[in-house]
Amino acid sequence: MNPLEKLGQIKSGKLTAEQNIKNFLDKIKKQNKKYNIFLQINENALKEAKAIDEKIKKKKKVGRLVGLAVGVKAAINVKGLRASCASLTLKNYISGYDATAVAHIREEDGIIIGMTNCDEFCCGASGETSAFGPCQNPAALGLIPGGTSSGSAAAIAAGFCDIALGSDTGGSIRNPASHCGVVGVKPSYGLVSRYGLIDMSMTFDQIGPLAVDIESAALLLDVVKGKDEHDPTTFTSENIKLADLKKNKIIIGVPDIQIQDKRISELINKKVKEIAKKYKWQVREIRLEHIDLAVQAYYPIVYAEFFSGTRKFDGRRYGEKIEEVCGPEVLRRILGGSEISKAEYKGMYYRRALRAKQFIKEQFENAFKFVDCIILPTVPRLPHKLGTNITPEEMYSYDTLTVPANLAGLCAISLPAGKLDNIPIGMQIICPAFDESKMLSLAKVFESRLKRGL
Repeated sequence: MNPLEKLGQIKSGKLTAEQNIKNFLDKIKKQNKKYNIFLQINENALKEAKAIDEKIKKKKKVGRLVGLAVGVKAAINVKGLRASCASLTLKNYISGYDATAVAHIREEDGIIIGMTNCDEFCCGASGETSAFGPCQNPAALGLIPGGTSSGSAAAIAAGFCDIALGSDTGGSIRNPASHCGVVGVKPSYGLVSRYGLIDMSMTFDQIGPLAVDIESAALLLDVVKGKDEHDPTTFTSENIKLADLKKNKIIIGVPDIQIQDKRISELINKKVKEIAKKYKWQVREIRLEHIDLAVQAYYPIVYAEFFSGTRKFDGRRYGEKIEEVCGPEVLRRILGGSEISKAEYKGMYYRRALRAKQFIKEQFENAFKFVDCIILPTVPRLPHKLGTNITPEEMYSYDTLTVPANLAGLCAISLPAGKLDNIPIGMQIICPAFDESKMLSLAKVFESRLKRGL
């Protein structure tokens, strides 16, 4: 039963919110040690579910997420729970408030079931840098789940919750969604408030949904989006609505790019051509000039902003001093950001990276004059085995195809497109900023065909 079907069952009384939450809690209790997905469970979840059941019995108005279990990445504040960022730095930090996205979920009667594992301080691309141990990939045991929102994607794949929240800096929602065979949405920059997110990079980060299907992801995104007085980067936007685009004239842009595992691009391109033929859509090969600069532009900005953001973790106000307890990837980014930010460079590397960021944004704007969307693989390679010793450059390569959407502030989604070697492969759809309704509607068409084996 998918989350939308479950909503109908809960509203009609055929399934209680309490039973829904209990089912998940029982499963988590039995299997979480195997997967290391949840770092903390909300001990008040059943109590909150009972309160919702009382509302239903009394025929009071209920919210759009009534009784659904929501997993939340440990980098997002949930009042009363530990926003540890999967780090020893904040291992005992109890959130004193709800992030705006979490507050919206509560307003719609969603129930936060617990805090999910992630790469430490959102630094990584594999789910292995957590101070509390790596997260397993339920869809491909023994392989990385992807990162940094590893626990949220794995929670959906393992059936530990109905929907989940992650955050995406350069692919941190889409990357694990691809590896775990679930749906993950990176919203347009400014669509969802970052208030309450312990972000890695203020320029890129966005909170977004992970779910088992497009409709569930669209529902959660519609709930958490919106202008927020706590976050001046947010905008007022229209409600997200899924439309039937099968009879529309759609032009799909397919970038001319070479990736590490050609089998992945061949699989994606084959699916795109077959579905486009079915609905008489046009497929147009496009060229994004110097898209190979994306990763080189992305990391200097991330390093500089991460270094600046971590100066508050000095061990005086709360937590431990970050440099004294963090893992090697976090320390690498702190030291790199410190160098980039030194006065003698006068922001040279950071400013050059910002210019490259603007150039890539313009490349996408030009492309969208001729196409409705751009479709490409989510990740350029298959996930490696947990514990494999790979270089930072190899790790960063996982983000090659996802980073550009963050640089340009666009909306993007990863949805399951099939398997290679019995490992899930994600298809990425990118649309112009604040065009989430079209992106999700297109994804819905692809989802319906892919699930039926075309």
